[in-house]
Amino acid sequence: MAESPAFLSAKDEGSFAYLTIKDRTPQILTKVIDTLHRHKSEFFEKHGEEGIEAEKKAISLLSKLRNELQTDKPITPLVDKCVDTHLWNQYLEYQRSLLNEGDGEPRWFFSPWLFVECYMYRRIHEAIMQSPPIHDFDVFKESKDENFFESQDSIAALCTHLLQLKPVKDLREEQIQDEFFKLLQISLWGNRCDLSLSGGESSSQKADIIHCLQDLTPFILINDTESLWALLSKLKKTVETPVVRVDIVLDNSGFELITDLVFADFLFSSELATEIHFHGKSIPWFVSDVTVRDFNWIVERMKSSNLESMSTCGACWEAYARMGRWVYHDHAFWTLPHPYCVMPQVAPDLYAELQKAHLVLFKGDLNYRKLMGDRKWKFTFPFHQALSGFHPAPLCSIRTLKCELQVGLQPGQAEQLTASDPQWLTTGRYGILQFDGPL
Repeated sequence: MAESPAFLSAKDEGSFAYLTIKDRTPQILTKVIDTLHRHKSEFFEKHGEEGIEAEKKAISLLSKLRNELQTDKPITPLVDKCVDTHLWNQYLEYQRSLLNEGDGEPRWFFSPWLFVECYMYRRIHEAIMQSPPIHDFDVFKESKDENFFESQDSIAALCTHLLQLKPVKDLREEQIQDEFFKLLQISLWGNRCDLSLSGGESSSQKADIIHCLQDLTPFILINDTESLWALLSKLKKTVETPVVRVDIVLDNSGFELITDLVFADFLFSSELATEIHFHGKSIPWFVSDVTVRDFNWIVERMKSSNLESMSTCGACWEAYARMGRWVYHDHAFWTLPHPYCVMPQVAPDLYAELQKAHLVLFKGDLNYRKLMGDRKWKFTFPFHQALSGFHPAPLCSIRTLKCELQVGLQPGQAEQLTASDPQWLTTGRYGILQFDGPL
C-alpha cells in the first residue's frame, strides 16, 4: 500500500490551516472569554461569590490557552478527570513519538491541524470543567440558539413544505424520489450555517432555501444522490429487511439541524427508513456542533412555536423519539482527535453500533476531515481508498467545503475551479454528496 500523504498543518504559511490557527481560533477564544464575562451577574445570582470566583478562574485558564496558542508553545497534557482525559494524553504521547529527534514537542503551528484544533476545543471544555460551580456552562449555547431564532422564517417555510407532502407514502414513487433529492440537497446547503467558520459571528439562514436549489445545483461538485436513492429504495422493496436503519452523524445545531430533522422525517414518513439514529457530541464542540441539550432544546422550541408548521413538526419529532423510532446517541469518540479509520481499535462499541446501519450519513466538514484522516490527498484520489479501511456500512459525506481537502474529483476539475474561483475549497460555496457504497 502506498504511503499516506502528510497531514494538513499550520506550518504551511498562508494555508487555511495556518489562517485558522493564527486568526480564527484566537478570535473564537476571545469570544468565549467575552461570553463568560457577560454572564458574570448570572453566575453571581446562581452561586454567589463562588460563581464570580469560578468565572475568574475559567477566564484566566482560557487567557493562558490563548497565549500558548498565539506564541506557539508546546502542547501540554490535559489535567482534568474526564472519561477521555487518558485517551487525549495518550494521543499527545503518540504525536510526540512521531517527531524526529531535535523537533522538540508537539506545537500549535507544527503539529497536525486536526489534532491541535480539536485540542483547543477540548481545552476550552477543561477550563470550564475546572471551574465549578459553572462546570456545566455551555459557552457556545447563546450563539447556537441565536442561529435558530434568526433562521425562523426559513425553518417555517421548510416545515410547511414537509407538511404539504404528507402523507408521503401516498405519493407516486417519482414524486418521492424528487423530494428525496430536494430535501437531501437542503440538508447539504444547511451545512453552510457554520459558526466555527465565521469565528462565532452570526451565520443564520435568512433565505427560503427551497426556491434556491436550482441555482445551487452547479455548485455540487460530486453528487451521488442517485446511488443513495438506489440503495434505500431497493431496501424498501426487500421484504427480508423489515428494519431499515439510517444513521446521521450530526454537525451544526440551529438551521442545519432542522434540515437534518426534516430530511429524517421524510425518510421515516416515506418508509425509506424505519429507524433513524442521530449521533451528536457529548461536550460543546467547534462552536456550533450539536449536543444532546441542543437536540432536545430544538425539538422543544419547535413544539412550542406559535407557528403551526413548526409546532406540528416539533410534536411529530417528539413522538418519533418517544416511540423509539428516532434515537439520539453521543459518544466520547466524536470529540477525540483521532481519524475515523482507527475507530474499530479506539471505540469498537461505536463501530459496532454504526455497523447496524444500512446507511450512515456524515454531515459537515470536520467529519469529512476525520474520514479522510485530514491528509493532503490528491484531488483525484479515490474516496474509498482515502477512507483507509473505514467502512462500518455504506456511507455518504454531506458537506460544504471549508478546508483544503477534497478527493474523488474528475481529472482537471480542481484546476478549472482554481482558475475560476481561487478560494473554492474554503468558502462553503461548493458542496458534495459523496457516497461509498456496499462492499
